[in-house]
Amino acid sequence: MTARSEHFDADVLIVGTGPMGATAALALATYGVSVISISRKNWLADSPRAHVTNLRAMEVLRALGVEERALALATPWELMGDTTFTTSLAGPEIARIASFGLGPRRYGEYRAASPCTMADLPQPLLEPLLVDAAASRGAVFAFSTLYRSHEQDATGVTVVLEDRTSGHVSRRRVRYLIGADGARSQVADDAGISLVGQMRRGGTVYAQFSGDLSARMNHRSSILTWIVNETAAVGEIGLGLLRAVRPWDRWIAGWGFDVEAGEPDVSHDVARARIRSYVGDPDFEPEITAVNPWYVNEAWAPVYSSGRVFCGGDAVHRHPPSNGLGSNTSVQDAYNLAWKIAFVLRGYAGPELLDSYSDERSPIGEQVVRRANQSRREYAGVHVALAADQPGSLAGAAKLTAPTPAGARARELLASVLDLKDNEYNALGVEMNQRYASNAVHDLDEAPEVFQRDRDVFAQHTTRPGAKLPHAWLVDASGNRISTLDLVDGERFTLLTGPSGQGWADAVLSLGLPYLRATVIGSSNAQDLWFDWSRIREVAEDGAILVRPDGYIAWRSNGAVPSSRRTLGEVLARLLSQ
Repeated sequence: MTARSEHFDADVLIVGTGPMGATAALALATYGVSVISISRKNWLADSPRAHVTNLRAMEVLRALGVEERALALATPWELMGDTTFTTSLAGPEIARIASFGLGPRRYGEYRAASPCTMADLPQPLLEPLLVDAAASRGAVFAFSTLYRSHEQDATGVTVVLEDRTSGHVSRRRVRYLIGADGARSQVADDAGISLVGQMRRGGTVYAQFSGDLSARMNHRSSILTWIVNETAAVGEIGLGLLRAVRPWDRWIAGWGFDVEAGEPDVSHDVARARIRSYVGDPDFEPEITAVNPWYVNEAWAPVYSSGRVFCGGDAVHRHPPSNGLGSNTSVQDAYNLAWKIAFVLRGYAGPELLDSYSDERSPIGEQVVRRANQSRREYAGVHVALAADQPGSLAGAAKLTAPTPAGARARELLASVLDLKDNEYNALGVEMNQRYASNAVHDLDEAPEVFQRDRDVFAQHTTRPGAKLPHAWLVDASGNRISTLDLVDGERFTLLTGPSGQGWADAVLSLGLPYLRATVIGSSNAQDLWFDWSRIREVAEDGAILVRPDGYIAWRSNGAVPSSRRTLGEVLARLLSQ
């Protein structure tokens, strides 16, 4: 790390300790960057909010050394189960969707896609895990601290802060500022980072409650249950929701409301009546802890940065929880940005490298916002299938079970709707097919990628520049199984080659760069005993694949070249804006 002038209080100041801010603090501290992280609150998340942690986010946690701790806290993958549609927990079921890759049609695909598994890790558990790990690695946290304003110049950012307990105002001088301060980001506003799209286009009320419902759930493991009855038929989705925060005694109930009609009734009496309707037990006594409205947004920022100020998470992409893309996308924003800041601070890269953060993550933000909102709209098909064909005819569960032509049509239509919802509940492609295009990706010799199947649903693994390094199992010198992802060093570029690509490994040694290392897959430290890597690498054995610290592929060569040292040096100079 370059020597710090006394003029700087830290290299980076982060506003916000949510998934983006806490992950950024952890990654930067891991890389040896000095970090101050502040929160206007006196502690971390106080409501479950985001919960599904997808494969790519788990891979980031694995790379940062906290995967095992996350799994110990989370509801395990195998309990996430089916997504259920039912008239109530006690009433007749309408349908189930095998979700999160747990169904027999998708299970193998999920297991082959990553060394990790999905987990259900609510935000009040995720945030303390990240903050604790970041603090143990040197990040400094200040709670009850309000961000007031900032001014940036050619060498740094001066940030004005206020201690909310004393009212004391202070200034901190840092090299970079990260705004991870959520959906009403003042940092983004002050930096001139604006959003496009639609805010408050819908609304949902969420009620948190406790109550033992294990007797209703023992026969069906499901963290998400959609309620299809007259009480629930309000709002855009028109379905009620029961979400298991912890199986099976902590819950969230949700129902829609018309935003044009004003603020919804958030009384405990209304919430209690709805919860009882959803459970199907008029005597059920939920212990309600909070009832709050939440607004559906469909907005994203075309640009994530302004000079030395970078924003991420809900500050730049705002969308409903459909597809479980909120905290997962925020974690990945942070992981994309952190290594780039570290490289610039160490002098490994020119400041132009930081431009690639916005270029790479902004298109992803727009993609996930559109996908999440589209998933909400697709629930309309459920109502079409169950609606009465004419006044007075059967509707709902009665229509669906009727041995009549109308019943047959309803069942056929509902089946097609459930197939469509695979793009929400088994959206492996949304999670793993994110592609980057920027000055930090060298793909000039590559033809445009063609996706063979639905890009949202099915993962297409590739070693193309701009794609995530695909997973394959290898064996290390001790006989232990390791993933290709485990070969990536979060602080260095990693050049992967095969036994006949020794020229590439020699070139890495010859260059002698502190931020570059080589790994020969097929050596004793990384044995390709199943030959899975040879099947998916897409280059010859004597080719090379250059992987960035965040696990994304920066460049590849199909085979050996006459001057591997010169070629590699030129590629790195371009990638790092040197």
